Amino acid sequence: MYCCHNVCNTIKVLSIINFIIFISILIVFLIVIINNGNMNKDILVAVASSDDNTQVGNAIINFGKNQINEGTALSHQEGTSQININESGIYQISYQLEGISQGTSTRFNFNAILLVNNVPLTETLNEGAVLSEVIINNRYTLTSTVILRLSTGDILQLGALSFENVAYSNARIDIEKIG
Repeated sequence: MYCCHNVCNTIKVLSIINFIIFISILIVFLIVIINNGNMNKDILVAVASSDDNTQVGNAIINFGKNQINEGTALSHQEGTSQININESGIYQISYQLEGISQGTSTRFNFNAILLVNNVPLTETLNEGAVLSEVIINNRYTLTSTVILRLSTGDILQLGALSFENVAYSNARIDIEKIG
């Protein structure tokens, strides 16, 4: 009888140990799920084609299509220029802006700038080279990446600046909340 009692006690102890291991694994699993839930990215990628921006010279660029729109920190209505900041934070903003000379001038130049709440941010001015030679297809592309602290309710826009007859055939903006 004594031997059976020891076996029963051993089984009880092993059951308790297995239960503790199970609970520990469950807790680790829940922590991983919760942390991965916080790792969701807030990303917006918007693109424009020549149909979106028919103006020449100075222009605010419209984006006709959202290729990626993940998370809730950013929003954009396709066909407009305004990118809405829905959450305060630090954002990495990259863009490409292609300009095409519409004239026969030997001079070709345009610049790009980011605007927040209709205010140009001079520290984001991207000055394109002044080209005075014939360039292939009269095209030139500006690219830039900046990091900005933005607040809830801010409106971000991409501006193009030129005194010449430059049309903006293609544009892309990639924005990610990084902090």
